Amino acid sequence: MPATRAGRKRFGTAAMGAVVIASLAIALVTAFGQAQTSPTGKSLYTRLGGYDALAAVTDDFIGRLATDPQLSKFFVGHSVDSLHRIRQLLVDQLCAATGGPCYYIGRDMKTVHKGLGITEADWTETVKDLTATLDKFKVPTQERNELFALLTKIKPDIVEKP
Repeated sequence: MPATRAGRKRFGTAAMGAVVIASLAIALVTAFGQAQTSPTGKSLYTRLGGYDALAAVTDDFIGRLATDPQLSKFFVGHSVDSLHRIRQLLVDQLCAATGGPCYYIGRDMKTVHKGLGITEADWTETVKDLTATLDKFKVPTQERNELFALLTKIKPDIVEKP
């Protein structure tokens, strides 16, 4: 897939943010259960622009997380190959959660986050980074609200400390 290959080239040092982004993707799959559709009948996947758009958003978001002084601590100690796999799992998860043709084969939110000690402040910072990414890609309000509503539902599985 060209989008995957291009995404991997852009990935570079931004790979450190893969854990948090994977967590958000797992959150989306967990919260969605079934893909959301608009009154027009289009899936969130389609309304967000499909696979290439999800891959681009993932790469940008990972880059923000990797350079965020508060969150970079969660992304050290992974090999480049492991980080590429996490990135691909995230893209597949977002694709599946939003009604696309992908399958997610990763673990659940609680398992992925257990023991990381993610705080309320870490959550807030992650949401800020995601907001900046969604702003950059001009994600419409309706789709943005759907994403954030899903994330709010799984927050208790991610945040361990007030």
